[in-house]
Amino acid sequence: MVIFQLPLSVTMLLVTVLAEAFRPGLLQPGPFLYGLGGHLVILAACALVPWGRLPTRAWAVIPVLDCLAIGFSREAADQYLTVLGFLLVFPVVWLSLGRHRSGVVMAVSATILSAVLPPLILGMGFTGPSFIRIVLLPVILGAISLTAHVVSNAVLRQRLQLENQDKELQELLAASEQRERLLGTIMDTVSVGVCAVDEQGRKILMNKQQSHHLTGTLSENPRAPGSEEVPVFGVDRSHPLPPARHPLRRAARGEAFTDELIWIGTGTGQRAFSATSRLIKDGTGRSSGAVLAFTDVTALVTALAAKDQFVASVSHELRTPLTSILGYLGLALDEHPDLPADLAQYLVVAKRNAERLLHLVTDLLSVASDTLVINPRPADLTEVIRHSIESATPRASAAGISLHLEPSGPVTGRFDPARIGQVIDNLLSNAIKYTPDGGAVTVRARRDGDNVRCEVADTGIGMTQEEQAQAFTRFFRAARAHASAIPGAGLGLPITKTIIENHGGTIALASSPGLGTTVTLTLPEADGGSLDAGEVPAMS
Repeated sequence: MVIFQLPLSVTMLLVTVLAEAFRPGLLQPGPFLYGLGGHLVILAACALVPWGRLPTRAWAVIPVLDCLAIGFSREAADQYLTVLGFLLVFPVVWLSLGRHRSGVVMAVSATILSAVLPPLILGMGFTGPSFIRIVLLPVILGAISLTAHVVSNAVLRQRLQLENQDKELQELLAASEQRERLLGTIMDTVSVGVCAVDEQGRKILMNKQQSHHLTGTLSENPRAPGSEEVPVFGVDRSHPLPPARHPLRRAARGEAFTDELIWIGTGTGQRAFSATSRLIKDGTGRSSGAVLAFTDVTALVTALAAKDQFVASVSHELRTPLTSILGYLGLALDEHPDLPADLAQYLVVAKRNAERLLHLVTDLLSVASDTLVINPRPADLTEVIRHSIESATPRASAAGISLHLEPSGPVTGRFDPARIGQVIDNLLSNAIKYTPDGGAVTVRARRDGDNVRCEVADTGIGMTQEEQAQAFTRFFRAARAHASAIPGAGLGLPITKTIIENHGGTIALASSPGLGTTVTLTLPEADGGSLDAGEVPAMS
């Protein structure tokens, strides 16, 4: 209130001092001096009245009183001080400020009162100039008031807009800082080293893992004092990578790559890392840098090496006794042709299964390297299935499960009968293991156009959709298999899938919990003809 009132009070003081200097005697006791006292009282009221406790628009009384005080001062002075009427601009503009249009009405009303009341109260009457002033002053000052009101509203709107923009900027800044803190926390939490580089290869971002394990793998200024680089090697762990092949340099050149194996360090402290690079694109699609992720895979590489060594050792240890068993079984069959027929049949079955066990041992190595040797030749799928059912019958009978081969004639095609026999064995073994006592396993074989198709269906416990999605994953076993303590290593179906795919065929699985499982094999190159009667394909 005092700040709004001071311009009028100071101007009134200056005008009075100047008028006294040019027209001595103006400050003699009289109406003019009393008018000055009124201005002082209004200024004091602005300073002393607790305006904050009064209604919102209570302050408007001050500019209205200012208009009356100016009117009295103008009427009390002589003709030389009629310019005091210009001071009405101060209270008029004050009243016009703000959003309320009533301020303009009050300003015009206060102007009229400043022209009408003083002559009446002082008894000076109305002259021609007085009537002109009563008409013209409200018009002129009303225009000023309206202009001030419009301008103040425009300024107020702009101020509110700037405040809203400032608030939005503050919120965006706070959100940006929060995201930055979140990003920093996430990057420092993950166990992967993350590093961002610009197009010149300069590091612009690095998390704690990267800083701890990989700082110094490629110095930005190798010749700087104390900037000894940590050696980076390729897969062979002995030859350092050329600088041009370093992941940081490749990423800076705009190369994207995935799971590149590198070794960092020397001696017992050497660690294996999987490096992946993804490019940062600007608005035009041009590469402006890259983000690299370095995953410590030392434990995984060591475990894989140990696994390969273990499989090789086990394979070697099993091959020797199996070879001996097969040799003695062959000798028994060759040197004793007069054995009873049933005993000879037992030895034949034992020899065949020992051969398949030897194939399985070999397959452990083959599955580890994703290779299997396939020797396709003309063969009868029905005969292969009969041999597998014959081998599986004792185990099925002991479990109370019946095995059925639906009647069909020869189903000939070109495939490896030993490998397909291994596939049927695996499927029958799974069907018997996962079918409760009293269940049944049915095998069907038929031609389907240019393909040979075989189905192995059981009435067992079945699998869920999630379990079916992982059924061909190595070492995977269903939850019910673990709960029921059903033996197995989880290699049967993966080996089966590998054999079928190496034949160029497909394998499909359909199952429902409690309703059993059906596995369908499809092999290409079906033979439209049939084998001669009594001709049995060679079985290895």
